[in-house]
Amino acid sequence: MNKERDQREMQRAVSNVGTDVEYMPGWANDFETEALPGALPQGMNSPQRCNYGLYGEQLSGTAFTANPPERTWCYRIRPSVKHSARYSKVDMPYWKSAPCVDPDVISLGQYRWDPVPTKEGLNWITGMRTMTTAGDVNTQVGMASHIYLVTESMVDDYFFSADSELLVVPQDGRLRFYTELGVIDLEPKEIGIIPRGLVYRVELVDGPARGFVCENYGQKFELPGRGPIGANCMANPRDFKAPVAAFEDREVPSTITIKWCGQFHKTKIGQSPLDVVAWHGNYAPFKYDLRTYCPVGAILFDHPDPSIFTVLTAPSGHPGTANIDFVLFRERWMVAENTFRPPWYHKNIMSELMGNIYGQYDAKPQGFVPGGVSLHNMMLPHGPDRDAFEGASNADLEAEKLDNTMSFMFETRFPQHLTEFAAKEAPLQDAYIDCWDSLEKKFDGLPGKK
Repeated sequence: MNKERDQREMQRAVSNVGTDVEYMPGWANDFETEALPGALPQGMNSPQRCNYGLYGEQLSGTAFTANPPERTWCYRIRPSVKHSARYSKVDMPYWKSAPCVDPDVISLGQYRWDPVPTKEGLNWITGMRTMTTAGDVNTQVGMASHIYLVTESMVDDYFFSADSELLVVPQDGRLRFYTELGVIDLEPKEIGIIPRGLVYRVELVDGPARGFVCENYGQKFELPGRGPIGANCMANPRDFKAPVAAFEDREVPSTITIKWCGQFHKTKIGQSPLDVVAWHGNYAPFKYDLRTYCPVGAILFDHPDPSIFTVLTAPSGHPGTANIDFVLFRERWMVAENTFRPPWYHKNIMSELMGNIYGQYDAKPQGFVPGGVSLHNMMLPHGPDRDAFEGASNADLEAEKLDNTMSFMFETRFPQHLTEFAAKEAPLQDAYIDCWDSLEKKFDGLPGKK
């Protein structure tokens, strides 16, 4: 650990990255930032000669003719072709991509897992554990859900995904993402979004870390349409933070691992690839504090659809039906009258994977623990267990603060297929399906009370 710490300190000593991480506010803004004065060209993107002997290079997150296009111009010490050499295939047996359908694994069912135990010797890449896959990475539709377990920092080791953007949801421990466009710190109750194609490395801040990842193969995440809700509440654009420019000028043997069409390849280079001195554009990583999410809900009667709690959505080709929705269930007031307040029983065209960040989820008071995961696949019925149903059906309905709770959902229009790891190695709660066994028949043929 001392050697690793010394290496990290040496990395920082030859970069312009300070101890205080700075950010620029605003979702999908067109940012401009420079780490050295005058490094960013003004009035044009590609001058004949860039200041400081930098190279101009565009990173495109959409097709050129997309409306609006998403792209960032980078001004860097070396062009990216100098950070790309011959590739050799490497095996990452626990990081799977769709389609990944194991004929020996049954994905049809209601499933729940305890937290996956952490093991030593795992970094951001080797510590990724895929739970489910959906869609097809080759046709750029669908997603995968992962648990990450990190016990070691990446040293002179970098990564990018050509397949997907990553939505990172920490559950325990803090991470620092050193990216081409700047530095992002992430801790529990925050999320990070790492775009497709962006090179980065991940370091631990103060000990082991664990959490959840949604790997989005399809269209990028965006803020959901608010409709009649109007301009306020939910996730506000100003609360998303993009990093300021920060660069490293280090000539040291390094490796870059690339995820491409579900396969992993490694290339060796002679320097740090995080050498962007200035940049401008709207294709960038972000962080967001989930505590700034302002939920809206019923203030008279009935429980609204969970879509009311959508933080981000990745659209599909079908309006109103998402490739992925990221939905947050956080602290909030419950005030609806004459109403069953927890989520009701239902079955759904969407497939729902949930994770618990902290606290107790109101529909499942027992068993769904922080760090745990549940899966309710498309058109499979689910809802409150007996204790939750009885408690909500017989409670005195006063205004009640649902406190100390934060769970989320990765919801997709595709069926989510369990990986072999999820089915055979992860700590599956075999008795979860039995939580509905004690539900009683209450029908007596008599009219209910008015």
